[in-house]
Amino acid sequence: MRAPHLPVMVKGPLLAAGLLVLFGALASQLVLRTLVATQERHLREMAALEFAGVEATIGPFVVRDDIWEMFDLLDRVTHREGSLRPVRATLVDPLGRSIVSSEPEIHPLGAQRVEMIAEATPVTAPHYDLSDGTVSLSKVLHHQGRTLGRLIIDFDTTGFVAERERTVAFLVIGNALATIIAALVGFLAIRHVLRPVARLTDAMGHGTDALQPISEETIPRGNPEIARLYDNYNRLVHAVEERNLTAKRMADRERFVSLGRLAGTLAHEVNNPLGGLLNTVDTLRTYPDRTDVVKSSADLLDRGLRHMRDVVRATLDTHRAAPEVRALSRSDFEDLNLLIRPEAERRGQELHWQVSLPGGGMDGVPAGPVRQIALNLLLNASAAAGYGGKIGLRVAHEADTIMLGIQDSGPGLPGPLRARLLSDAPVEPGGGVGLRLVRELVQGMGGQISLGSSPEGLNEIRVQLPLAHEGGRDA
Repeated sequence: MRAPHLPVMVKGPLLAAGLLVLFGALASQLVLRTLVATQERHLREMAALEFAGVEATIGPFVVRDDIWEMFDLLDRVTHREGSLRPVRATLVDPLGRSIVSSEPEIHPLGAQRVEMIAEATPVTAPHYDLSDGTVSLSKVLHHQGRTLGRLIIDFDTTGFVAERERTVAFLVIGNALATIIAALVGFLAIRHVLRPVARLTDAMGHGTDALQPISEETIPRGNPEIARLYDNYNRLVHAVEERNLTAKRMADRERFVSLGRLAGTLAHEVNNPLGGLLNTVDTLRTYPDRTDVVKSSADLLDRGLRHMRDVVRATLDTHRAAPEVRALSRSDFEDLNLLIRPEAERRGQELHWQVSLPGGGMDGVPAGPVRQIALNLLLNASAAAGYGGKIGLRVAHEADTIMLGIQDSGPGLPGPLRARLLSDAPVEPGGGVGLRLVRELVQGMGGQISLGSSPEGLNEIRVQLPLAHEGGRDA
């Protein structure tokens, strides 16, 4: 499971706090080690004085076996005042038996105390254990070249323990306060540093909001780096606006280029019957009293005008700026046949038309963009096939998609035109009428474009469109 992504304004203070905790822990360890070393040195110095004093005094008493004098001496040693004082003293002979103790009820005369000797720490040891509140130190006593035995003194170290606890509490509280202060200062500092970036983020907008330039008045010229960042952003905004305007102009140009290419052919389709219709009108004026002439002339006028109406309607339905959203039907492809056939006939091309759709409309597929897609691809197919070539349209309903196959007998789609149709890479103006527009329309409908071959061996551009989509675009 991936860790959640935290914003910089949170990660920065957390990093500062973490580093401070780490440094605080290291510093605390150093302070505690120094404190323990100081306490051990203090105890070693005091213990050396105690052992030296007892050794210098107790020797004659041991030689005379004067138990009471030895007890009196050890008793006076353990009743001194101070934060670090002996609380118990015991002298053990070389065989490990108790000779005298300041607490004879605990260490009676002659009791075996080998274990006590083993547990005691030699006064010359490099380190003492000061964590239990008492520490037992031992030293071998000598008098006139004679070994008297081992003196074991228990020192009260509760003051040392309390001092360490106070130091630890102070370090913990100090580190916690320092960490909180560092996190707060880090947050404020990073917030101050990132304020220009936050302003830049707000200017960039959210979701589909357009980029907004930063006004000249709000650019901090006193901060060269931030001012340069804002200037670069403003240049980027202007460049994006210019690119969008250029893309819109190119899209409009491609729409009207496709319409312009049809204009000549459609003019021929309108002008041809128009001349005949004018002649029919002259005939009616010449022979108004002949019923048979009037009837035949009226029939001719009706067919000619209906043909002109169908041509004009099909053209408007395909190129209207904002047609009403309606479902695709078989009649839309009949209109496309009416529009592309004059172009094919002008080039002497063979036109294949195969539309396999249900009788009703195709719910979920808007007619406007599909007509624009098919017409633009058919116009490019006609241009690629050349004079006397073959072009065609194959439409099929496959499961939850509708497939358009536009065919031509040309050499195939060249690289620059392939890039217009199959990628979002920037393109130069000119060539490939409406191919980038086709890509945008197909993407807007959630469809896909691919290249292949038809069953007859012709080049084929396949467009697959889902029957249900969101936010389809109308041309």
